[in-house]
Amino acid sequence: MYETITVEHRGKIAIVTINRPDKLNALSSKVHIEGVAALDELRHDDSVRVVIITGSGEKAFIAGADISEFEGQTPVTQRNSFHERSLFNTIDVFPKPVIAMINGFCLGGGNELAMACDIRIASENARFSQPEINLGIMCGGGGTQRLTRLIGEGRAMEMALTGDMIDAATAHRFGLVNHVHPSDQLEAETMKLAEKIAEKAPIALQLSKEAVKFASRSNLDEGLRREVDLFAICFSTEDKKEGVSAFLEKRKPEFKGK
Repeated sequence: MYETITVEHRGKIAIVTINRPDKLNALSSKVHIEGVAALDELRHDDSVRVVIITGSGEKAFIAGADISEFEGQTPVTQRNSFHERSLFNTIDVFPKPVIAMINGFCLGGGNELAMACDIRIASENARFSQPEINLGIMCGGGGTQRLTRLIGEGRAMEMALTGDMIDAATAHRFGLVNHVHPSDQLEAETMKLAEKIAEKAPIALQLSKEAVKFASRSNLDEGLRREVDLFAICFSTEDKKEGVSAFLEKRKPEFKGK
């Protein structure tokens, strides 16, 4: 169905793989188009509760944008390529939890895509950078904005201005990734986390994600008001009734997403 990505279903988990290993999974315009289309399908698939995004092969998660497509671009066409329906923004506003499983080079647009995800899990051999400065340009897919929010202004400034690469341990210390695992355990550990999240109430997951995302884009008073509104919505769901009943009856809840 797709030329540049694959979509695999494992129970309540969907794995979207950028499948251009000969190009180190570089983000071409077709990857953006097909990625958005795949996420649109998964958004409406009630059997899917968590999405994992990764890259094919062991060398790279995503080694950046497809630089060959930069030639001939005008300011207008380049600006239009990063509209609200870009893959970065589609991931950012996707209602279900999205985990980046980072298996190698995570550079430029690849790091920007990973940062648009909700949680980032890296292998020990993962490497991260925003190397756009070396091409005479700057980050254009959220690199300066999401990176600053994740690791702070000083560290983000250094990465953006030098283009230097950091290893997985440094990325973890900075707060860029949540966990680091040996390469041969990356998939199993990522699936373990995804399955744990997938067992939670889907509506509560969606509202929790919305609240956390809102926190970095608002002041505290606005955030607290949004949180209590979303908290109240949970009390209208069947899952809330099931969760409370299961707790009182000392059994595992069976959430339906209703």
